[in-house]
Amino acid sequence: MFNFVGMRWAQKDGNPPRTFGAKKPPGESGVEVLRARFQSAAHFSATSNQHLVFFQMSPRVRIECRIAGRTLRHEVDAGSLAICPAGVDCSAETDSSIDVLVIGIAPEKLALAAAEQSALDARLNERMSGCDENLLGIARLLASESANGYPNGPPLWNEATRRFIGQMVSGHSSVSETPPRGRLSRAVLQKISDHILAHLAEPIEVDDLAALAGRSAFHFSRVFARSVGMTPHRYVVHLRLQAALRHIRARRMGLAEIAADTGFADQSHLSRWIRRVHGVAPSELD
Repeated sequence: MFNFVGMRWAQKDGNPPRTFGAKKPPGESGVEVLRARFQSAAHFSATSNQHLVFFQMSPRVRIECRIAGRTLRHEVDAGSLAICPAGVDCSAETDSSIDVLVIGIAPEKLALAAAEQSALDARLNERMSGCDENLLGIARLLASESANGYPNGPPLWNEATRRFIGQMVSGHSSVSETPPRGRLSRAVLQKISDHILAHLAEPIEVDDLAALAGRSAFHFSRVFARSVGMTPHRYVVHLRLQAALRHIRARRMGLAEIAADTGFADQSHLSRWIRRVHGVAPSELD
């Protein structure tokens, strides 16, 4: 059902906590939600392939948290959050009953959001305590949608996950003054994006994009994926889909014309990509 790989947890009797959730989220939002209720005590540990955001949802409890070898023993109120980036060891223990909301974010989705916010080299900050009312509000909405089988449909889910990831980038990440080696600069990514948008209806080859970056196609593809969270080909599709969705919502062109204008082979090709990424048919888009 869920893909929270690397998470281990138990309550006082040694059994897993009671969990609440629904089927796999629609589309390719890169966000999953799980709510867990521990009775009498809780132990949790993880080294996840996802970024994990935890919200403590019970009345005040005393808890011991560890992230990357650092420890904090403290009392936390309902709504308190903790953040563990992908690949980082983290754990938590308490002798109380506790209700925890966990949001998992695919690292590549955070990387793409960072690139689109001109924070290309943003890295998620580790955090053992804190409060973010805006983020909590979105998390509550995601939890409700997940627990009830996505009653408001993929468009609301996708918009809420986009806002959640965007808030993680703007409010809980940092950018190094010196860009890491082996990554694209913001100026180069902007040049590539501008080129793609100017030639959406035409074939766009990786070799052409690599030339803009002054790299070989092989090296460029590796650096691009590391920087943006997806391959150059998927980034071209991503920008084409964004343009296609703007046209669909404007309702000034037919789907076949939109497909031709944005570089898809035909109407069917565009529809398949919309279903794959957004989880709905073109006619269901708001």
